Amino acid sequence: MKLRILGCSGGISGSLRTTSMLADDDILIDAGTGVEDLSIDVMAKIDHIFVTHSHLDHICSIPFLVDTVGNRRNHPLTIYAVRPTLDALRKHIFNDVIWPDFSVLPRKKAPYMRYQEVRLGETIALAGRKITVLPADHLVPAVGYRLDSGKGSLVFTGDTTVNDALWDEVNKIDNLRYLIIETAFCEQERDLAIASKHLCPSLLAEELAKLRRTAEIYITHLKPGEMEQTMQEIATAVQAYKPRMLDIGQEFEF
Repeated sequence: MKLRILGCSGGISGSLRTTSMLADDDILIDAGTGVEDLSIDVMAKIDHIFVTHSHLDHICSIPFLVDTVGNRRNHPLTIYAVRPTLDALRKHIFNDVIWPDFSVLPRKKAPYMRYQEVRLGETIALAGRKITVLPADHLVPAVGYRLDSGKGSLVFTGDTTVNDALWDEVNKIDNLRYLIIETAFCEQERDLAIASKHLCPSLLAEELAKLRRTAEIYITHLKPGEMEQTMQEIATAVQAYKPRMLDIGQEFEF
């Protein structure tokens, strides 16, 4: 598999884009503002969107993507998420008030999109690639994902706070190569990180101490204006793991 980072920021500013990752040419992991930089032809090839949770920075491009390429496709685009996330999309986005309900448009028998509920621990197989739903702990129901090519695995935590259940699953992965984990706040905002169920450098250090596998570690969801400070604090807090900042345009092959 090849994963390209379209967006990995905790906000927008200049060239920064919010969370979205393109696996091969047909799978999105989240659909933040990074999707907007893709060409129409590239967007039209996307068949699957795996959503971690319902917050706007992770879903905001779904309505525009579906609307833009729906008439170029001969089958619906499938949105995968846990039930509360799908319910939020139905109720608050594709509700014919904020955006048209493309799960029944342009025709019920030939809609532009469809929903598929996933459950914690479930694995979806797509042409030899496996995507497994991992536990996350956030202000709204949330998950992470494991992408497994058979030769190697990449884990994306999604937005999460302290989460023992995640490490129970990650430590079972024999072919783990990459771990993308969030750290949304700098250390002086630790209280805010805890209240909003995100990580800060000291909490990240506590979480990585639970990792029993060897992997390259990348930090995502850094806040604009605090990126350098937070990465410096991470470097001090978790020296042994040598985590690096995730960058837009970065590619992983596994």
